Amino acid sequence: MPIYHCLGTIPQKRHTVSRQSNGNLYQEELVGTQGFAGMSSLVYHLYPPTRVKQKDKAYSVTPKIAIDNGLDCMSFKGFDLQPESDYLKSRKTLFVNAGMHIGLAAPMESTPYFFKNADADEMIFIHEGSGTLYTMYGELNFKYGDYIIIPRGTVYKIHFDTSNNRLLFVESFTPIFTPSRYRNQFGQLLEHSPFCERDIIRPTNLKTYDELGEFDIFIKKRGMMFPYQYANHPFDVAGWDGYHYPYIFSIFNFEPITGRIHMPPPIHQTFENSNFVICSFVPRLYDYHPEAIPAPYHHSNIDSDELLYYVDGDFMSRNNIAKGQITLHPGGIPHGPHPGAIERSIGKKETHELAVMIDPFAPVMITEEAMKIDVKDYYKSWLEN
Repeated sequence: MPIYHCLGTIPQKRHTVSRQSNGNLYQEELVGTQGFAGMSSLVYHLYPPTRVKQKDKAYSVTPKIAIDNGLDCMSFKGFDLQPESDYLKSRKTLFVNAGMHIGLAAPMESTPYFFKNADADEMIFIHEGSGTLYTMYGELNFKYGDYIIIPRGTVYKIHFDTSNNRLLFVESFTPIFTPSRYRNQFGQLLEHSPFCERDIIRPTNLKTYDELGEFDIFIKKRGMMFPYQYANHPFDVAGWDGYHYPYIFSIFNFEPITGRIHMPPPIHQTFENSNFVICSFVPRLYDYHPEAIPAPYHHSNIDSDELLYYVDGDFMSRNNIAKGQITLHPGGIPHGPHPGAIERSIGKKETHELAVMIDPFAPVMITEEAMKIDVKDYYKSWLEN
């Protein structure tokens, strides 16, 4: 996140002698992405972050592909995904391409272990549930409607307040940013941005864990899960500063951009990178031209697939859509409002819909897990009854 943040105790000058109260040196670690050219943070540990005690046999978590080259409009009942106790086992990847994985999870229990995604930045959208994300950067309390952005390489534990949790997640193999057109050359969000720095929730309550023992960390890398055991608590951090850290942005803090006539989907853009964009559809006033048609026009998305995750409210351009449902409209063929939706929208003044849209810039493959919740014959749903 291009906002400087600092917690705990750090020396005035980086890469210089800094000692603990017992006389031992703090162990300085640079954590960042894109080599030394991306955003990074300097972290000060009580112990070296390299103290591996044991490692067990790695196992594959590579998604199994059911459709590797399709052109069907498809839909998936996300709430048909059955809850599971374990957080990592509950994460089901539904769509994949070379740049990203997209999936759903319904975990019932908090993690007794630590997890690190060494492959990808993670975006976790909280559809149901609340809790706390614990990291070496501090804590983040999350709730319904929150986007949690977790940079790759972040070790975390996640606590859920109850067993009723529904998550949408994206694993991105390139860093996730806020839209570049809303930032100046210094990274500051501009006045026409639909959100600002005050809306970004950064870690707080940094706790330093001076604990030795056996600490299990599951590390995901190149489709494999590596069970590691470290000799000290991974959150042994006395202080840190920089730009590389997890943060939260609430979909309810996205201020919609509206116009006299229908505005294109990029006005809903919330996050971006070189492989996809993520957009937030939130309650808003409809177009106010006297002859405006609030429903979107038909669209041939030639260069990207469109995935819509329906969160809440009545999504006016669709018929028979439930909470947690996902629609996939692949690049190469047109899609648009369902029969009756255009006429139905005329004269309406506002919408209370809530949805997350993900547009991958390369076609996605469909996994076997996705086919378990497939809505049969969705591609025929534009035929008039």
